[in-house]
Amino acid sequence: MNRIDTVVFDIGNVLIQWDPRHLYRSVFADAAEMEHFLAHVCTMEWHVEHDRGLSFADNAARLKAVHPDHADLIDIWGARYPEMTPDRVPGTAALLRGLKEAGHAVHGLTNMPPDFFPVLSELYPELHLLDETVISGDEGIIKPDPRIYEILIGRTGLDPARTLFVDDSRSNVEAAARLGFAVHRFEHAEGLGCELRRFGLISLE
Repeated sequence: MNRIDTVVFDIGNVLIQWDPRHLYRSVFADAAEMEHFLAHVCTMEWHVEHDRGLSFADNAARLKAVHPDHADLIDIWGARYPEMTPDRVPGTAALLRGLKEAGHAVHGLTNMPPDFFPVLSELYPELHLLDETVISGDEGIIKPDPRIYEILIGRTGLDPARTLFVDDSRSNVEAAARLGFAVHRFEHAEGLGCELRRFGLISLE
């Protein structure tokens, strides 16, 4: 087994919590109405176009043409987007710091709308510890498309065989594995910590 010396982190729901429900719970009085709205109006299929680089304004305009009765609720998505990221994922910031303190390279590869990473980094300064972060919205390509992994490889010079890729999405992890990365499908910090220790990246406490 090759020695692992680099870790690539997904950001949403690995380092920082992300869920539109964090925002819309403060908007809807009824949870069932909120779930219907997210399932049939502001869907993940609609949102993924933000991650491809489409602006909130343009994407909202398309959706409001179909759902004019929900125009105000649709606009909230872009206007209050940071409220979807209310806190850190417990325990992962400490693992990120531990990797940096141990001298390892750490990078980010995330599906995220353009221009939001600087906002998120100010809210959560540990994101500045990432040596290089590739943002799908800036590239116009989303995971699991192998081209976005190749962009990160090209910018950093990392060797996939010596790199652990961490993501909560099965399809994203599988795509990384096909490119030769060691992979960890994230569920919680405890499991990731065990994996980092297994590879000798951080010390046993």
